[in-house]
Amino acid sequence: MSFLRSDTPADLLKHLLLILVLVGALVFGFFQVYLPITTNHGETIVVPKVTGMNQADLEDYLDERNLDYLVDDSTYNSGIKPGTVLQQEPKAGEQVKEGRKLYVTVSMKNPPVIKMPKLTDGSVKNAQMILKSYDLVVGQLKFVPNILKDAVLRQSVNGKEIAAGDPITKGTRVDLEVGDGLGNQEFPVPNLVNMPADEATTLLVGQGLQVGEIFYEPAPNGEADGMVIKQRPVPGAGSTIRMGQLVDLWVAGSAPLKAVE
Repeated sequence: MSFLRSDTPADLLKHLLLILVLVGALVFGFFQVYLPITTNHGETIVVPKVTGMNQADLEDYLDERNLDYLVDDSTYNSGIKPGTVLQQEPKAGEQVKEGRKLYVTVSMKNPPVIKMPKLTDGSVKNAQMILKSYDLVVGQLKFVPNILKDAVLRQSVNGKEIAAGDPITKGTRVDLEVGDGLGNQEFPVPNLVNMPADEATTLLVGQGLQVGEIFYEPAPNGEADGMVIKQRPVPGAGSTIRMGQLVDLWVAGSAPLKAVE
Protein backbone atom coordinates (compact mmCIF):
# COMPACT_ATOMS: atom_id res chain seq x y z
CA MET A 1 0.00 0.00 0.00
CA SER A 2 1.49 3.41 -1.05
CA PHE A 3 0.94 6.92 0.33
CA LEU A 4 1.04 10.29 -1.61
CA ARG A 5 3.85 12.54 -0.43
CA SER A 6 2.82 16.14 0.42
CA ASP A 7 5.25 19.12 0.45
CA THR A 8 5.83 20.84 3.70
CA PRO A 9 5.55 24.68 4.03
CA ALA A 10 9.36 24.83 4.07
CA ASP A 11 9.51 23.09 0.69
CA LEU A 12 6.96 25.50 -0.79
CA LEU A 13 8.97 28.46 0.44
CA LYS A 14 12.13 27.05 -1.17
CA HIS A 15 10.32 26.60 -4.48
CA LEU A 16 8.99 30.17 -4.35
CA LEU A 17 12.43 31.59 -3.63
CA LEU A 18 13.87 29.58 -6.52
CA ILE A 19 11.26 31.00 -8.89
CA LEU A 20 11.97 34.54 -7.72
CA VAL A 21 15.71 34.06 -8.26
CA LEU A 22 15.13 32.76 -11.78
CA VAL A 23 12.84 35.69 -12.65
CA GLY A 24 15.35 38.18 -11.26
CA ALA A 25 18.15 36.61 -13.26
CA LEU A 26 16.08 36.85 -16.44
CA VAL A 27 15.24 40.54 -15.82
CA PHE A 28 18.86 41.35 -15.02
CA GLY A 29 20.12 39.56 -18.13
CA PHE A 30 17.56 41.30 -20.37
CA PHE A 31 18.31 44.87 -19.24
CA GLN A 32 22.02 44.58 -18.47
CA VAL A 33 23.22 42.14 -21.14
CA TYR A 34 20.78 41.77 -24.04
CA LEU A 35 19.71 45.43 -24.46
CA PRO A 36 23.25 46.89 -24.27
CA ILE A 37 24.43 44.42 -26.91
CA THR A 38 21.57 45.08 -29.33
CA THR A 39 21.41 48.89 -28.88
CA ASN A 40 25.10 49.73 -28.34
CA HIS A 41 24.07 51.17 -25.00
CA GLY A 42 26.84 53.29 -23.53
CA GLU A 43 28.83 53.40 -26.81
CA THR A 44 29.06 57.04 -28.00
CA ILE A 45 31.05 59.08 -30.52
CA VAL A 46 32.48 62.54 -29.95
CA VAL A 47 31.13 64.90 -32.66
CA PRO A 48 33.99 66.29 -34.74
CA LYS A 49 34.23 69.91 -35.87
CA VAL A 50 33.02 70.19 -39.48
CA THR A 51 32.51 73.96 -39.71
CA GLY A 52 34.94 75.42 -42.22
CA MET A 53 35.06 72.19 -44.21
CA ASN A 54 33.85 71.92 -47.79
CA GLN A 55 30.61 70.03 -48.28
CA ALA A 56 32.25 67.85 -50.96
CA ASP A 57 34.58 66.36 -48.32
CA LEU A 58 31.93 65.95 -45.65
CA GLU A 59 30.38 62.61 -46.63
CA ASP A 60 33.62 60.57 -46.60
CA TYR A 61 34.86 62.33 -43.47
CA LEU A 62 31.71 61.53 -41.47
CA ASP A 63 31.29 58.05 -42.96
CA GLU A 64 34.68 57.09 -41.51
CA ARG A 65 33.33 58.10 -38.10
CA ASN A 66 29.98 56.28 -38.47
CA LEU A 67 28.10 59.55 -38.76
CA ASP A 68 25.87 61.11 -41.39
CA TYR A 69 24.79 64.66 -42.31
CA LEU A 70 21.93 66.66 -43.82
CA VAL A 71 22.01 70.20 -45.24
CA ASP A 72 19.04 71.89 -43.58
CA ASP A 73 19.85 75.50 -44.47
CA SER A 74 22.02 77.63 -46.75
CA THR A 75 23.03 81.26 -46.77
CA TYR A 76 25.11 83.61 -48.93
CA ASN A 77 28.27 85.43 -47.96
CA SER A 78 30.43 87.01 -50.67
CA GLY A 79 33.55 86.59 -48.53
CA ILE A 80 33.15 82.83 -47.99
CA LYS A 81 33.86 80.09 -50.53
CA PRO A 82 30.67 78.41 -51.81
CA GLY A 83 29.95 75.03 -50.19
CA THR A 84 31.69 75.88 -46.92
CA VAL A 85 30.02 74.52 -43.78
CA LEU A 86 29.02 77.50 -41.65
CA GLN A 87 27.13 75.89 -38.75
CA GLN A 88 26.55 72.40 -37.38
CA GLU A 89 24.19 70.73 -34.94
CA PRO A 90 25.10 68.90 -32.69
CA LYS A 91 28.10 71.06 -31.87
CA ALA A 92 31.66 69.79 -31.95
CA GLY A 93 32.59 67.95 -28.75
CA GLU A 94 29.12 66.62 -27.96
CA GLN A 95 28.67 62.86 -27.60
CA VAL A 96 26.19 61.02 -29.81
CA LYS A 97 25.40 57.44 -30.86
CA GLU A 98 26.74 55.86 -34.02
CA GLY A 99 24.79 56.74 -37.14
CA ARG A 100 23.69 60.10 -35.74
CA LYS A 101 22.88 62.70 -38.40
CA LEU A 102 24.52 66.13 -38.24
CA TYR A 103 22.48 69.08 -39.51
CA VAL A 104 24.65 71.65 -41.29
CA THR A 105 24.31 75.09 -42.88
CA VAL A 106 26.43 75.76 -45.97
CA SER A 107 27.28 78.86 -47.99
CA MET A 108 25.48 79.30 -51.31
CA LYS A 109 27.22 79.60 -54.68
CA ASN A 110 24.90 82.27 -56.08
CA PRO A 111 23.44 85.15 -54.07
CA PRO A 112 19.65 85.08 -53.69
CA VAL A 113 17.55 87.65 -55.52
CA ILE A 114 15.46 90.01 -53.39
CA LYS A 115 13.36 93.13 -53.97
CA MET A 116 15.09 96.49 -53.77
CA PRO A 117 13.90 98.41 -50.69
CA LYS A 118 12.73 102.04 -50.89
CA LEU A 119 15.42 104.36 -49.52
CA THR A 120 14.42 107.71 -51.01
CA ASP A 121 12.64 110.32 -48.89
CA GLY A 122 14.30 108.89 -45.78
CA SER A 123 17.53 109.79 -44.02
CA VAL A 124 20.88 108.44 -45.16
CA LYS A 125 21.40 106.87 -41.74
CA ASN A 126 18.13 104.98 -42.03
CA ALA A 127 19.04 103.92 -45.58
CA GLN A 128 22.34 102.47 -44.38
CA MET A 129 20.54 100.43 -41.72
CA ILE A 130 18.01 99.13 -44.25
CA LEU A 131 20.73 98.14 -46.73
CA LYS A 132 22.57 96.21 -44.02
CA SER A 133 19.41 94.38 -42.96
CA TYR A 134 18.82 93.35 -46.60
CA ASP A 135 22.45 92.13 -46.97
CA LEU A 136 23.16 94.91 -49.47
CA VAL A 137 26.31 97.04 -49.47
CA VAL A 138 26.40 100.82 -49.00
CA GLY A 139 28.23 102.20 -52.01
CA GLN A 140 29.19 105.77 -52.84
CA LEU A 141 27.49 108.59 -50.94
CA LYS A 142 27.25 111.56 -53.29
CA PHE A 143 26.18 114.80 -51.60
CA VAL A 144 24.38 117.19 -53.93
CA PRO A 145 22.94 120.69 -53.40
CA ASN A 146 19.52 120.32 -51.84
CA ILE A 147 17.75 121.94 -48.91
CA LEU A 148 16.82 118.50 -47.56
CA LYS A 149 19.92 117.80 -45.50
CA ASP A 150 20.99 114.12 -45.30
CA ALA A 151 17.88 113.04 -47.21
CA VAL A 152 18.28 110.26 -49.80
CA LEU A 153 17.28 111.74 -53.16
CA ARG A 154 18.27 108.90 -55.49
CA GLN A 155 19.30 105.25 -55.26
CA SER A 156 21.32 103.65 -58.06
CA VAL A 157 23.36 100.59 -59.03
CA ASN A 158 26.27 100.91 -61.48
CA GLY A 159 25.17 104.43 -62.36
CA LYS A 160 21.58 103.47 -63.14
CA GLU A 161 18.69 104.41 -60.91
CA ILE A 162 16.94 101.44 -59.34
CA ALA A 163 13.35 101.66 -58.16
CA ALA A 164 11.91 100.11 -55.04
CA GLY A 165 10.67 96.61 -55.80
CA ASP A 166 13.11 95.95 -58.64
CA PRO A 167 15.02 92.63 -58.39
CA ILE A 168 18.51 92.85 -56.91
CA THR A 169 20.95 90.21 -55.67
CA LYS A 170 22.20 90.22 -52.11
CA GLY A 171 25.67 91.70 -51.76
CA THR A 172 25.08 94.32 -54.48
CA ARG A 173 26.60 97.77 -53.91
CA VAL A 174 23.97 100.54 -53.88
CA ASP A 175 25.02 104.17 -54.39
CA LEU A 176 23.07 106.98 -52.74
CA GLU A 177 22.59 110.60 -53.74
CA VAL A 178 22.11 112.67 -50.59
CA GLY A 179 21.07 116.28 -50.02
CA ASP A 180 23.72 118.50 -48.43
CA GLY A 181 21.28 121.01 -46.94
CA LEU A 182 22.80 123.89 -48.91
CA GLY A 183 20.01 124.34 -51.44
CA ASN A 184 19.42 127.98 -50.50
CA GLN A 185 23.03 129.00 -50.98
CA GLU A 186 24.11 130.76 -54.14
CA PHE A 187 26.61 129.24 -56.55
CA PRO A 188 28.17 130.40 -59.83
CA VAL A 189 25.99 130.32 -62.93
CA PRO A 190 27.08 127.35 -65.07
CA ASN A 191 28.38 128.18 -68.54
CA LEU A 192 26.25 126.36 -71.13
CA VAL A 193 27.35 128.22 -74.28
CA ASN A 194 28.73 125.98 -77.07
CA MET A 195 27.20 122.95 -75.37
CA PRO A 196 24.59 120.69 -77.05
CA ALA A 197 21.15 121.65 -75.82
CA ASP A 198 20.36 118.16 -74.46
CA GLU A 199 23.59 118.10 -72.44
CA ALA A 200 22.88 121.63 -71.17
CA THR A 201 19.42 120.66 -69.91
CA THR A 202 20.85 117.54 -68.21
CA LEU A 203 23.50 119.66 -66.50
CA LEU A 204 20.90 122.14 -65.27
CA VAL A 205 18.73 119.40 -63.78
CA GLY A 206 21.76 117.80 -62.15
CA GLN A 207 22.59 121.09 -60.41
CA GLY A 208 19.05 121.57 -59.15
CA LEU A 209 18.16 124.28 -61.68
CA GLN A 210 15.17 124.45 -64.00
CA VAL A 211 15.16 124.84 -67.76
CA GLY A 212 13.27 128.02 -68.61
CA GLU A 213 12.30 129.09 -72.12
CA ILE A 214 14.17 127.80 -75.15
CA PHE A 215 14.51 130.12 -78.14
CA TYR A 216 15.70 129.01 -81.60
CA GLU A 217 17.52 131.37 -83.95
CA PRO A 218 20.18 131.25 -86.65
CA ALA A 219 23.70 130.82 -85.33
CA PRO A 220 25.62 134.10 -85.56
CA ASN A 221 29.00 132.41 -85.97
CA GLY A 222 27.98 129.31 -87.89
CA GLU A 223 27.55 127.09 -84.87
CA ALA A 224 26.01 123.68 -85.51
CA ASP A 225 22.29 123.24 -85.05
CA GLY A 226 21.31 122.25 -81.53
CA MET A 227 24.17 124.10 -79.85
CA VAL A 228 23.53 126.67 -77.09
CA ILE A 229 24.57 130.09 -78.38
CA LYS A 230 23.32 132.22 -75.50
CA GLN A 231 21.83 131.87 -72.01
CA ARG A 232 20.16 133.92 -69.29
CA PRO A 233 21.42 134.59 -66.67
CA VAL A 234 24.82 135.13 -68.25
CA PRO A 235 27.73 133.23 -66.65
CA GLY A 236 30.92 134.81 -65.38
CA ALA A 237 31.68 138.19 -63.80
CA GLY A 238 30.66 136.89 -60.36
CA SER A 239 27.09 136.07 -61.39
CA THR A 240 25.41 133.60 -59.06
CA ILE A 241 22.17 131.63 -58.99
CA ARG A 242 20.09 129.74 -56.43
CA MET A 243 18.82 126.20 -56.65
CA GLY A 244 15.45 125.92 -58.35
CA GLN A 245 15.83 129.07 -60.44
CA LEU A 246 15.17 129.15 -64.20
CA VAL A 247 17.78 129.36 -66.93
CA ASP A 248 16.67 130.41 -70.43
CA LEU A 249 18.53 129.04 -73.47
CA TRP A 250 19.05 130.25 -77.04
CA VAL A 251 19.71 127.35 -79.37
CA ALA A 252 21.07 127.43 -82.92
CA GLY A 253 18.67 126.20 -85.61
CA SER A 254 14.93 125.91 -86.05
CA ALA A 255 12.48 124.75 -83.44
CA PRO A 256 11.59 121.05 -83.82
CA LEU A 257 8.20 120.39 -85.34
CA LYS A 258 5.53 119.34 -82.87
CA ALA A 259 3.84 116.05 -83.50
CA VAL A 260 0.31 116.42 -84.90
CA GLU A 261 -2.26 114.73 -82.69
